[in-house]
Amino acid sequence: MHYRIHHRAARHADRIAVTAMKALRTTTARRRSFAVLHRTRTSQAATMTLAPGAESSEQSANEHAWAEQWLYVVSGSGSARIAGRTIRLRPGSLVLIERREPHVIRAGARSRLVTFNVYVPPAYDDEGEPLRRRR
Repeated sequence: MHYRIHHRAARHADRIAVTAMKALRTTTARRRSFAVLHRTRTSQAATMTLAPGAESSEQSANEHAWAEQWLYVVSGSGSARIAGRTIRLRPGSLVLIERREPHVIRAGARSRLVTFNVYVPPAYDDEGEPLRRRR
């Protein structure tokens, strides 16, 4: 288990609190096309792996319109079509897909695309199925 040390509010600055931090292994999740890693009440982490030439399966205009998506490219290359604009993706790319922006992520023809994604608020259940639209 990992621990993080942080300082309490200024009135308690002379005390230090140690809280448990959640550490997650992502290597096994990369074998599945989409895997939710962890979820809190306000955010969610997931991995997405696309085979060479494959694209994300956003069937509707946007299956998580109420949630922002931060997409970080771990490995591979490809492209993202977001609100009518196409951008190149490569390792280290970080993309913000804002609420209600239609988007499709596509892997390059020769390499698998592996991404780490954060959704705010959570957009998928533990099996990777889209949650119902938030009101």
